[in-house]
This record gives sequence, C-alpha cells and structure tokens, in this order.
Amino acid sequence: MSKLHVEKIRKNWGGLAALAGVSLQVEPGARQAIIGPNGAGKSTLFNIIAGEIAPTAGKIFLNDQDVTALPVHARANLGLGHTFQRNNLFMGLTVLENVLLAVQHHRKSATQWFTPARAFAPTVTESEQLLERVGLADVRDKSVNVLAYGQQRALEIALALAGEPSVLLLDEPTAGMSPAETHEITRLVETLPRTLTILIVEHDMDVVFTIADRITVLHYGQVIAEGTAEQVKTDPRVLEVYLGVADAERSKNFLSELG
Repeated sequence: MSKLHVEKIRKNWGGLAALAGVSLQVEPGARQAIIGPNGAGKSTLFNIIAGEIAPTAGKIFLNDQDVTALPVHARANLGLGHTFQRNNLFMGLTVLENVLLAVQHHRKSATQWFTPARAFAPTVTESEQLLERVGLADVRDKSVNVLAYGQQRALEIALALAGEPSVLLLDEPTAGMSPAETHEITRLVETLPRTLTILIVEHDMDVVFTIADRITVLHYGQVIAEGTAEQVKTDPRVLEVYLGVADAERSKNFLSELG
C-alpha cells in the first residue's frame, strides 16, 4: 500500500498543458524527490497534491483514500503536511509562539477559552520538543523576523511537524540559502524518522542525491524517468534534458559533478 498515489494528473492553463498525465507512487517511509528543469511542472504538481489548486483531470490518493476534491485543511487532518517556497510564518511573534499556535490548532485547544492555564503545559512541552527537534530551542524567545533565512525554513518544518503528518511535502526547502544553511536543512531532513514519508521538490542536485532514495524526473509536464539516484544519473533522457545534448564526454563530466 502506497502512502501517496498520484494517478494520471493533468493540469491545463488555458491552452497550455502544465501536466500531461503524471502518475507516481510514494511508498511508506520513502524519501522521494521530484526534479526537472524550470517549467517542467514541479510546482504545479506539488500544489495539486497539497490541495492548493485543483487538477483538470486525474486523482490523488492518500493512504488509499481519494482526496482529490478535499481542501488543504481536510488533507492535513488525514496526515498530509507541507511547506512551501514562501514562508508562512507570523513574523512579529516569537519562535515558540509560532509553534504553540500550530500545536494548539492541531490539538483543537485554541478555542478552549475557559480552560485553566496549567492545562496548556503539555502544549508548551510539545512545542519545545519540536523546537529541539529542528535545532531552534536556543532561539525560542526570539522574534521570527530576526531569524536567519535558514532558521525560518527550519521553523516552517517544525510547524508542519506539529500537525503530526504521515506524509510531508517539502517545496524547494533550500531555495535561496547559503551553502551552510543548505547543509543544516539537509541534515535536519535526514534526521526525520522513517515513520514519516517525505516527498520533496528541489532544484539543488546535491540535496536531492543526499536525501532521496527515489527520484521522479519531470519535463514539459511528463515523467521522463524514475528510479534510484544512480539510475536517474545514468538515464540518457535525463542527461539530454539537463545538458541539451546526449554528448558522452559532457555526460561523463556531469555525472562526476553529481558525485
């Protein structure tokens, strides 16, 4: 049983086919990546899976349940968490306050107006544990707007984890980061337990080949290759897409650069 199943997804924007029948399966505990050049349809596919936009045709299954027509919050209730390219944080609140809001929302305690303050102690403890998990415990009382960009992205992951997802979607988690920040986010994702299934859209090939045990390659809205990192690295269609020509010497150099 796959955790996430995308079946023949199509998305048309007017006369443009952004996705042309994309299918993929993400198995329990997998670290699966979606890659492809600009305009390949990666972000469109991600947003359809997350529920941000509706497909023109096709279906999305989460734990074998059809969620194609469900809104974002309903998918979250069924175990689908996500982060996006743009931060969705309360910049004027502290790091801890951001996580507290997420935990309270998940625990449905935000509207319990007459509950004694001591009853929320477990919520604070849970929030602090999440911050420890993503390496932000030492900045818990800082305002989010003074954090480094990499720390803000780590906080977004903490907010997603607050919903206790079984599947986590990560959209370009290292975009715009310095090499040091990229290393820290990569390390953070690597430490997440295998009880959590991860689907990542990412442009940094070093990150992809470090994290992912299976890779799906999109080009012009279609899957052109899928497999392990080694299989994708040596696929002539992938080399042609990224290099523009299936040249043996350039392919050799490309593979060398990818490690």
